[in-house]
Amino acid sequence: MLTVTVDGTPLHYRDVGQGPPVLLLHAFPLNGDAFDAQVRALSGRFRFIVPDHRGFGQSMPGEGPTEMSRIAKDALGILDALNIDRAVVGGVSMGGYAAMALLREDAGRVAGLVLADTQCTADDEAGKARREASAKEVLERGEDPLIESLLPKLVVGGRQSPVGHQVEAMIRTASRQGIAAAQRGMALRPDSKDILARYAGPTLVVVGEHDATTPLEKARQMVDLVVGARLEVIPGAAHLSNQEQPEAFNAVLDDFLSSL
Repeated sequence: MLTVTVDGTPLHYRDVGQGPPVLLLHAFPLNGDAFDAQVRALSGRFRFIVPDHRGFGQSMPGEGPTEMSRIAKDALGILDALNIDRAVVGGVSMGGYAAMALLREDAGRVAGLVLADTQCTADDEAGKARREASAKEVLERGEDPLIESLLPKLVVGGRQSPVGHQVEAMIRTASRQGIAAAQRGMALRPDSKDILARYAGPTLVVVGEHDATTPLEKARQMVDLVVGARLEVIPGAAHLSNQEQPEAFNAVLDDFLSSL
C-alpha cells in the first residue's frame, strides 16, 4: 500500500497494473480490498488506482462528516500525486456517490464512468434519520449492530457465506469514527441527476439481480440520464455484485474498458 496526504489526512491506496488508468472507489463500510478480484483479473491490461477512503482500511479518519465531495477530492489528490490527468472512474454503492461527486468536481478528469449498485438520488428525511441513528449506534456500540443489520442486505448468501465472511472482515477494519463520518456524509449528498444529465462520456451502469438497496429501477434511472449509457444486470448478486459474482462483473467491466 502507498500513502499520500490530502488536506492533512494520510490516505492509503494501491497502484497496480499497466495500461489505461482506472480509479475504483469502494462501498460503505468496506475498503479497497473489495476490488481484489477485479485487480487480479484485469491488471495485466489496466492500471488500477484503489484508495481506502478516509476512516476505512488503512486510511486515517478526517474531521467532520465524510462528504462525497471529500472522497472525490481525496481521489483527485491521489491522481494528482501520480500525475494522472484522466482516468476511468468507477464506484460501488457509496463509491458510486463519490464517483458522481468527482464528476461534479472535475468532469474533465473522467475518461469513462462505471456506476455499480448505486443511485443518483439524495436521501429523503427518513433515510437521513436512519443514517444518523446508525452513526450514533456505531460510535456507542461498535460495528456489531451495523454488521447484523447491513450484511443480509449486501450479499445474497448473508453473513455466513464465504463472501459474507470477507465483507464482515473488511467492515471490522474500519474505525468507528470513519463509519459514522461516512454515514453522515452520505446523508448530506446532493441529488446527482443534473450532473449525469450533463455528462456525455462513456458510462457503464451495473446492478445485482437481487439488489434491494439500489434495485434495477435505480440503475435504469441513471442509464436514462446519460446518452449512450450501457446497463448490465449481474445474476446471482445483491448489493456487492463485484464481490459476489466477480467473473460476471469482470467480464462486463473488461468489455467496457476495452471499448474505450
